[in-house]
Amino acid sequence: MGRENHAKEAPAATQGDSDRATLKAENASLQDRLLRALADAENTRRRAAQSAEAARQRTIADVVLEMLPILDNLQRAIATASDRVSEPIASVSVTEGVRATIAMLLTALKRFGVRKIETVGAAFDPSLHDAILEQDPSSEPPGTIIGVMEEGYMIEDRLLRPARVIVAGRRSHTATNSDAAEPQTASANDTADGQP
Repeated sequence: MGRENHAKEAPAATQGDSDRATLKAENASLQDRLLRALADAENTRRRAAQSAEAARQRTIADVVLEMLPILDNLQRAIATASDRVSEPIASVSVTEGVRATIAMLLTALKRFGVRKIETVGAAFDPSLHDAILEQDPSSEPPGTIIGVMEEGYMIEDRLLRPARVIVAGRRSHTATNSDAAEPQTASANDTADGQP
């Protein structure tokens, strides 16, 4: 009788070990599935946040692109008014008002991460600048920006609008001394832009 109980307990113990191993495997499988589900949820949350930030940046860029021509025109108004020094006091107060408006607009743009691209005196960079005109000055090295037709802007680290610039041209190595002394004549493209 003692042997029968022992014989009955042995299969029960083997079956219990088998059940325990099955439960451990199921537990491990469930833990793995839980970890994968948590990782998927975190990835989904991260993608949604990145998508929302990208949409916010696109919206800001769209608004700023609409505002930049206004800023350009205000700057042109200041440049034109500054050329007329002999105007009455009223035009001076208008000029100061426009300058204050420009300062406010630039401050608002800065809050959205918009900044002006470095131009005059900088080396020409085709990823940031559009060369509108190439001139041949004597004092600047070739490829240096010597003038700005329209300011360029970046938003964070992305180009919003390239700067339209005038670049110092390449000096001709084959020019003779008599050629170097002669003034350059304007090309058809130069006169079309209204530049000498």
